[in-house]
Amino acid sequence: MRNIKNIIVVGSGKGGVGKSTVSTNLAICLSQKKFKVGLLDADIYGPSIPKMLKINEKPKISKEKKILPFEKYGIRSMSIGNLIDEEKPIIWRGAMVVRALNQMLTDIAWGELDFLIIDLPPGTGDIQLSLSQSLSISGAVVVTTPQDISLIDVRKAINMFKRVNVEITGIIENMSFLKQGNKKIYIFGKDGGLNESKKQKIPFLGQIPILPEITTHSDLGKPVATDKKSESFLVYDKVINNFLKYLKKDSKSNNTKITFE
Repeated sequence: MRNIKNIIVVGSGKGGVGKSTVSTNLAICLSQKKFKVGLLDADIYGPSIPKMLKINEKPKISKEKKILPFEKYGIRSMSIGNLIDEEKPIIWRGAMVVRALNQMLTDIAWGELDFLIIDLPPGTGDIQLSLSQSLSISGAVVVTTPQDISLIDVRKAINMFKRVNVEITGIIENMSFLKQGNKKIYIFGKDGGLNESKKQKIPFLGQIPILPEITTHSDLGKPVATDKKSESFLVYDKVINNFLKYLKKDSKSNNTKITFE
């Protein structure tokens, strides 16, 4: 991992908040700003990245016996979902999962990267702890939805990152509202993530509304960040600009490795 300048983990502590969608689109937005970006799907039990990028084939192996990441939409990616059959369940104990993930980290030929985005699984268990202890993580992005039932688990994720000394770069509030003309309908409550960021004194990176095109593009394997004319692209681009601003600010006071040309 010596050729990777910044490792960013994306977590939530809870499933169903759109974390993989956010991770994928953030990675693509970063690449569109001329950064070299990798995306690792660390959700061993429920990998989503192959579907979102529409990559169904098995990876190739280099002469050095390293796994070659896929290159699509300007990013390099890898997932356990690319190594096993799509409908085959992974019935492994925690120790086996950690070993498999560590092997993926060491056996993938990422090359030189400005950012490696790691899409974490739900929870605060073995995978999260193992990555936090074995990698030099530059920052964590926490994804939540506005309602209290999501924030309960998000607070656990925040406290976990604090316990293992991982700097939290910011909170993203996903599924913030549904737009109906010029009206915003707050299906899951209003400003839960924004208020939590203020309470926790963590930077707020932005709100991502419920937009049908996000789901449609994800199911088709063409994330919305690839369409610069879409409303969703503008939303994600704003989030990425805030992310880079806060990460650069953090780098002045900790060991964050980010470099800007």
